[in-house]
Amino acid sequence: MATSDVMIETRELSKVYGAQRAVDRISFEIRRGEVVGFLGPNGAGKSTTMKILTCFISPSEGTAKVGGFDVFDDPLSVRSVLGYLPQRASLYPEMGVVEYLEFAADLRAIPKDQRRAKIKEVVEICGLKDVLAKTINELSYGYRQRVGLAQALIHDPPILILDEPTADLDPNESAEVISYIKEIGKTRTIMLSTHDLVEVKEACARVLIVNRGKIVADGAPDDLAAKSGNVKYVLAIDGGKDDTVRKAGPVIEAVKRVVADAAVKELPSDDRATHLEVNVKGSGDHRREFFRMAVENKWDLLELRREAVQLEEVFRQLTVGEGAPRRNAGAKAAVTSTAATKESSSDV
Repeated sequence: MATSDVMIETRELSKVYGAQRAVDRISFEIRRGEVVGFLGPNGAGKSTTMKILTCFISPSEGTAKVGGFDVFDDPLSVRSVLGYLPQRASLYPEMGVVEYLEFAADLRAIPKDQRRAKIKEVVEICGLKDVLAKTINELSYGYRQRVGLAQALIHDPPILILDEPTADLDPNESAEVISYIKEIGKTRTIMLSTHDLVEVKEACARVLIVNRGKIVADGAPDDLAAKSGNVKYVLAIDGGKDDTVRKAGPVIEAVKRVVADAAVKELPSDDRATHLEVNVKGSGDHRREFFRMAVENKWDLLELRREAVQLEEVFRQLTVGEGAPRRNAGAKAAVTSTAATKESSSDV
């Protein structure tokens, strides 16, 4: 294994199916000890990228290295330093939990005199003590994912790639799995694909956002939100005797006079107050202006709140808004059925 701190590296990596570029010349590095969230809408290229990194498919162009080993030239070495958990772990339901972990240890060529200790370790890490006597088909989906995580850890790999490990779990199960991932991430490099941005903020110090096959953002969650350059205000105005305020129009017009290019959205309102969400470009603070606006109009300001743009909004801006890179509109229609069958995942 390479001595560099770079554990996962791609350079101009692409995967092409017919006329469709599922992955389009992406380059990034993940360093030792990082837990990185890999985000994107369905079809963005997340799973395809992960399948390349885990040696399930080969790239069309560019290079990828895991643990210093090239995924094309040395896939066996890549697999030796890597643990992988797909969205739905491939388990053998008729096997017992211990039997399956022994099977996984055998596949990983762990010496027989070390297997008992390795299995005991992953059972502890993944919280499997209570189900050791059960067969896999008796387990809840949450416990099955824990077993899948245990097999990914059985050979003590320094790198983990986890593809939507909580996708089908209930909130309690998801929280437990994320808790295990956070603990595991203290000593390993982890690349975590998920649609749950709460999980990302909880477990990941860094985020990569991919859209239409391209990397569109890379940084800490808070930094990405700050760099968006947008601020949201929430206002609640009570017009008192001014019944026209209940129609929101006068308040929206007044807000536009304060910030001409503001995007104003009316929120559900009660009988007397008008509630607005005001999105403003730039990081300035307009609360004083909004307060003076209310005073000058003799309106009661019931609420005035300033919020930085959250990661969820940054994600939407980058993947469905004007910031999202656009692909040739005809590309999707040109993909042949043969190309489609090569990638069975819904997230190419």
